Amino acid sequence: MKNFAIIGAAGFIAERHLRAVKETGNRVVAATDTFDVMGRMDSFFPEAEFFLDFSKFEKFLSEEQKTDHPIEYISICSPNYLHAQHIQSALNNNAFAICEKPLVLYPEEIEAIEKAQLSTGKKVFNILQLRLHPTIIALREKIKNGPKDKSYDIDLTYITSRGKWYYKSWKGDIEKSGGIATNIGIHFFDMLQWIFGEVQNSIVHLYEADKAAGFLQLKNARVRWYLSLDNNDIPLEAKERGMRTYRSISVEGNEIEFSGGFTDLHTQTYQQILSGNGFGLEDARPCILLTHEIRNTKPVGAIGDFHPMVIK
Repeated sequence: MKNFAIIGAAGFIAERHLRAVKETGNRVVAATDTFDVMGRMDSFFPEAEFFLDFSKFEKFLSEEQKTDHPIEYISICSPNYLHAQHIQSALNNNAFAICEKPLVLYPEEIEAIEKAQLSTGKKVFNILQLRLHPTIIALREKIKNGPKDKSYDIDLTYITSRGKWYYKSWKGDIEKSGGIATNIGIHFFDMLQWIFGEVQNSIVHLYEADKAAGFLQLKNARVRWYLSLDNNDIPLEAKERGMRTYRSISVEGNEIEFSGGFTDLHTQTYQQILSGNGFGLEDARPCILLTHEIRNTKPVGAIGDFHPMVIK
């Protein structure tokens, strides 16, 4: 049984990490968050220490690392802009880090974590769960076994409605979240590069607080992408079914259905990490660099090969 700690234990995604630790037969011995209503801990690890003050959490951590039952893994579910700091804290306290997406926001943070990994001998793992989705794995195998010189035409559309609260939280602050392409798009950008190869060219057609669109030329694909937080963008047929999220990826005009199959992907990710695998810094690097480039690129408008919803 491995000992875990969790940073950002009150966040939405943290419950999946708590469940993953439990379902892999391990335990959380300490958790921290600035939010103090933490009843969810009672369903998973009621005996875990809990800290509102991060400095007290780090003090507890440093003391635990001197014992014969140290904390071996620290799961990071904090806001995006704190990831780099919390990864460094985990590595410097002689623990492996397991971090939610995006791993970090800025290229220079990648370099700092590289140095920390080298000096501590520990690693950071990123949650890139789409790489474990059965449908995505099947698509990758199909492309891998297909024509080597083919360039596929792809449309990516992801709309996930958000209310007014979103723009007043850290998620609505581009300096803290990285903006819409980073906050909700990074998994898809990672998945597309994992399947179709590295980015050769990127064009941004639209970039606003609640929506963004662009074009990617990958090694083996031409991708028109559109991301939105605006409920008005949800297609009518989806709205009529009460849906507030719409996800679509078409390859050569054929829809890739992967709306299901997400329930245990965090647990599978933890199993991979605990067995000596997992996705590390080098796996995360390409999508971090791409999203950083996207948010710092001036949109060109509806010019060239753009996603149909840009006109809408």
